[in-house]
Parts: sequence; C-alpha cells; structure tokens
Amino acid sequence: MNMRMSDLVAKYIMEMLDEQNGCAEIQRNELAGNLGCVPSQINYVITSRFTPEQGYIVESRRGGGGYIRISRVKMDGGTALMHIVNSIGEGLDKATAEAMLNNMLQRQLLSLQTAKAIAAALSDRTLRRVEQDKRDSVRADLFKNMLLTLNS
Repeated sequence: MNMRMSDLVAKYIMEMLDEQNGCAEIQRNELAGNLGCVPSQINYVITSRFTPEQGYIVESRRGGGGYIRISRVKMDGGTALMHIVNSIGEGLDKATAEAMLNNMLQRQLLSLQTAKAIAAALSDRTLRRVEQDKRDSVRADLFKNMLLTLNS
C-alpha cells in the first residue's frame, strides 16, 4: 500500500514524539530532505494534524538554526475527548474525521473496535442518502454525539 506523503510525514513525527517522551524538535528543511518532500508539506502536516484541538502545542523559531518544537499535551481521556468535541465545529469531512480517529487511537482514547464502528457510521456510504451539501454537518453532529456518549 502506498502511503501518501502527508501520512508518511505525520507517522515520522509521531514516532519522534514517542521516542522523545512526547516532545520533538524538528528542523523543517532537514526533515523535508530526509523524507524527500518540500518544506511546505511539513508545514501542512503540522498545521493540520498537530493542532491544540488534537492535543499538541507547536512552537517555532525562525532564523539560521530555526526549528519547530511539537509537544504532546498531557491530559486525561475525558478532557482530551472534550477538546476534540469542541474542535469539530459545524462541519466535518470524511478525511478529517479519519485523521481525528487515528489520532485518538494513537493516544489510546478509543479501542480499535470503537474507532472502526465510528468510522463506519461516519462514512460516505452510510451517509449516502443525506444530500451532499448536508453530509459534513450531519457527520459532525454524529461524531460529537458519539464522543459525548463515550465520555459520559
């Protein structure tokens, strides 16, 4: 299976976080060189997958020895789930929902079985009878309610 570059970058950063006790310093250009991508792809992954809502603090320093520091915020499962619920907003596309589920799995906030059940419920196949322009808002409402139920 061919991994998309953004998935590869995210996986690499996650491994760094795991190896370095939840805090990794990344030199964007060096990482881009190692992974064979452009630095803007590193930025994209960091801004889309390592957000405060997903439990990360990102700091960057510019200049000659510039780096990006990513830290995993330590919080209990209930607090983490509430952060995720609050970050969902009015609409949620399938790709973002899957990224959030993967993140929750990696942080052990959900079991694999629960994540698979939620992914199935949020899939385009399940929502095929919902008008296309309403799908993302229905998906967001479903996801929020499922997470709130898990948290109660």
